[in-house]
Amino acid sequence: MPSDDVSAPPSASASDNASESASPPTAPPATGYRALLRNREFAGLYAGLTLTVAASTLSGFALGTLVNDRTGSPFLTAVSMYGATFATVLGALTLMSVADGKRPRRILVTLQCVSLAGVAAQAIPGLPLAARFGLLLVLGFFQSLGTGARMGLLAEVVPASAYALARSLMNITSGGTAVLGFAVGAVLLRRLSPHDVFVVAAVLTGLGLVAVATTAREYSTRPADPGRPGARSGARPGLRRTWATNAELFSHPGRRALLLNLWVPNGLIVGCEALFISYDPEHAGVLLAAGSAGMLLGDLTVGRLFTADRRRRCAFALRLLLAVPYLLFAASPPTPVAAVAVFVAGAGFAATLPLQEQLLALTPDPVRGQVQGVESAGRMTWQGIGAALAGGVALYLGPGPTITALAALSVTVTVLSRPFVARAR
Repeated sequence: MPSDDVSAPPSASASDNASESASPPTAPPATGYRALLRNREFAGLYAGLTLTVAASTLSGFALGTLVNDRTGSPFLTAVSMYGATFATVLGALTLMSVADGKRPRRILVTLQCVSLAGVAAQAIPGLPLAARFGLLLVLGFFQSLGTGARMGLLAEVVPASAYALARSLMNITSGGTAVLGFAVGAVLLRRLSPHDVFVVAAVLTGLGLVAVATTAREYSTRPADPGRPGARSGARPGLRRTWATNAELFSHPGRRALLLNLWVPNGLIVGCEALFISYDPEHAGVLLAAGSAGMLLGDLTVGRLFTADRRRRCAFALRLLLAVPYLLFAASPPTPVAAVAVFVAGAGFAATLPLQEQLLALTPDPVRGQVQGVESAGRMTWQGIGAALAGGVALYLGPGPTITALAALSVTVTVLSRPFVARAR
């Protein structure tokens, strides 16, 4: 469910030269969601992300259903839904420095085109499962780079004071889109084949490409606005630069603690969600939608209504809320009770907002895109690890007991790491 976050249009080369040295218009600080959406560039990033999440939700659900029907394996089903996340770590370790390159628009549009090609390829009837899993890995690699580029642009086009609000709106919309995606996907799969649903996902991905290509602008430097980050790094993107920045990122104990809490508890709970199809095939769409709805509510409440100080004070409680309700699965609850538990737990995903704010505050301006890309890639990779771990354990314990065990492990990690997160502040 959570996931975070992709070749230039014909007019790209003409617009690049005209806008490369331009600076974004100085706008008054955004004070609400409407003010943010009046920013054309933010609106484009927002629309592109929304359409990409919709496509990803539909294609993931379709692939999970296809693999479950063909194999009946909880492990393969779980990995098929979140397998793309395994390759995100490769992007974080190799080429994530492109997120802070001098042409972020071109990078983002190119990666969106790659994503479109990959989703369209999944719609080919008779494609072997091995090829489908291979496509997942390729898409996961480029998806991580796209997320870094998108988040790097986000830190440019909105004032620093509105960053949490912008991330909140994106997370809320991602959650809402996932709710609709799982619900619509369940309906579509009763009337269409998984291959037809892949076609729908490819259309949505193409619309996301258009949204980004027609709104994002190319800037070689960031605006000279004290409320925004500083200039982009002039270093050439590549493997050496990526490794150097990653080494600096992980050398800071505060950033390490924040990344641990952004990645591991989240990934373990996504592993729980990856078992919903195996746990209750008939009502898996209901459970997945309930989790997405809870995430939407949590991000709306924490991002829009809480102050920054209150978000920090609530971060630990939210990380506990993320896992504790899943302990009810030890009693094999009926579907309505399970859906309520999953809904409540979904609100705990909002813990990422205060942790991301802290990480951003500890990050130098020139590498914010790469660091945010690494954070997102690591979180998605841990979602894949959680899904694979859940599927493997479920082969022996069954889906219900495995969900309970992963939730307990998530609580343990959260409690034991709390002192380190406190010191990171």
